[in-house]
Amino acid sequence: MRKDETTRSCLAVILAAGESTRMKSSLSKVLHPIGNRAMIAHVVDALAGAGITDVALVLGRDAEKVEAAARNPQVRGETYIQNERLGTAHAVLAARAAIEKGYDDVLVVFGDTPLLTPAPLQAARAGLAAGSDVVVVGFSAADPFGYGRLIVENGELVAIREEKDASAEERTITYCNGGLMAIDGRKALALIDRIGNANVKGEYYLTDIVEVARASGGRTTAVEAPEEELTGCNTRAELAFIERLWQQRRRTEMMLSGVSMIAPETVFLSHDTRIDRDVTIEPNVVFGPGVTVESGAVIHAFSHLEGAHVGAGAAVGPFARLRPGANLGAEAKVGNFCEVKKAEIGAGAKVNHLTYIGDAFIGAGSNIGAGTITCNYDGINKHETRIGANTFIGSNSALVAPVTIGDGAYVASGSVITQDVPDDAVAFGRARQENKPERAKLIRERNAAIKAAKKKA
Repeated sequence: MRKDETTRSCLAVILAAGESTRMKSSLSKVLHPIGNRAMIAHVVDALAGAGITDVALVLGRDAEKVEAAARNPQVRGETYIQNERLGTAHAVLAARAAIEKGYDDVLVVFGDTPLLTPAPLQAARAGLAAGSDVVVVGFSAADPFGYGRLIVENGELVAIREEKDASAEERTITYCNGGLMAIDGRKALALIDRIGNANVKGEYYLTDIVEVARASGGRTTAVEAPEEELTGCNTRAELAFIERLWQQRRRTEMMLSGVSMIAPETVFLSHDTRIDRDVTIEPNVVFGPGVTVESGAVIHAFSHLEGAHVGAGAAVGPFARLRPGANLGAEAKVGNFCEVKKAEIGAGAKVNHLTYIGDAFIGAGSNIGAGTITCNYDGINKHETRIGANTFIGSNSALVAPVTIGDGAYVASGSVITQDVPDDAVAFGRARQENKPERAKLIRERNAAIKAAKKKA
């Protein structure tokens, strides 16, 4: 009895040894980010989503970095180095040792196709389970110029014809080669080993496997996938195009799940952005990595969030920046032209405008006046400011850390607070100006000496 695609073992060979020549980059092509994540990581995610757990990475430059970017807890990966670039079939054979382990299915995918989803992978494997020796994934192109054409007759794929080799009639075909391919694992090495290099470049093209398989009496077929999912990346312009497609897809997914976006085309998301239903996002908002926004929150226009958590019903912006470690409680508010870093803003607390809060804790219900800053950095170390619940900090106050301001305390506007303030106390931190000649120079020299000593240690 023939196994179906759910019981067949599978190896995915990811080709990712490109030199990034057309990207004009010092970085491997597959390390360039889409949604703030390396392209190859998206590809591995698609494989994991299709239930494929064994992966052979065929790598070249930046092999260690690419291997690290491709790590996925759901996938077992092995790395193979392609030292020469002699075509796609030659690249697959770099993973010969993995293929020899005897998988039912061998999938060949490319590391620069970050829009890939599990569906085409599953469809290709289903074709193998139905009796094909080779299944090629294709797409229907509005403009097929430049693509290899899939020649299908009576339900079978008879050839992949490159643009330069196609007849005038064949060039009218809009069914194109998407690159992704599934091969019967029992026959994969024998078929690939028979591919020759009798072409202008003297390279071994994996697309020739269709004619090789048919010549040996095998069955070859094609399955169709959306063109978008098979889009590869070779230049910075194509990188930007793929980013746009990825952002459109992710925004649509979020809006369908209950997130409101007033001008979705102006909102930029990261691969791990998590936004609950009934959140409203105004125009021109950027989400860096590591952001979670709970239900009912509003992210006002022109705000930038990264590594931050926004509690239920909280408000951010407009023109606010949440940096890594910002944690806003329920109904908290961080208003316009405010910056928050590594700080917890308690439930219902308000940091309304023109304020910097860093390395701090602000208790529930407290109000931080305009122009307040936590002076958290002394030139060498960062220090914490702790503000209790229901505390009022007057405008233009400087809180010099480390310092604690108690519950229910009141700090007068324009204060410089250098000592702890007890619960329910009023603090006036105003003083007459006094200049200390040459003191700043001595402080700089001292700090430089401390830094130098730390480096030696």
